Amino acid sequence: VQLQAYGGGLVQPGESLRLSCEVSGLGGANYATGWFRQLPGKGPEGISCIGSTDEGAIYAGSVKGRFTLSIDKVKKTTYLQMNNLKSEDTGVYYCVADRGYYSTDSLYRVCTPGPRSPPYWGQGTLVTVSS
Repeated sequence: VQLQAYGGGLVQPGESLRLSCEVSGLGGANYATGWFRQLPGKGPEGISCIGSTDEGAIYAGSVKGRFTLSIDKVKKTTYLQMNNLKSEDTGVYYCVADRGYYSTDSLYRVCTPGPRSPPYWGQGTLVTVSS
């Protein structure tokens, strides 16, 4: 399983950025995918996840209303649109994935750091929000 992330960079507070992640190696199986991030001096945080059946994404409270996760099921690519970015969003963002079918409710299980965190992680991409 490979995850290739794109995007990231330096933006000013209030600006927008889009991350994308292509998942490969899962064949035609269902999967969950999304984004974790690691902010400076903090542990990993699951910020948004979605299932390959696209029944709806979930979001952490810290990004809800500002970030939107969507999936192109044909391209097996997700897009994390990040609007109204804040300095506290600065950190390394990781695309993640796990095999299996996930309803919207069950996504909370995989989108939380811990024993059930997704086993597949892409390379991190740095997002810097600074004036």
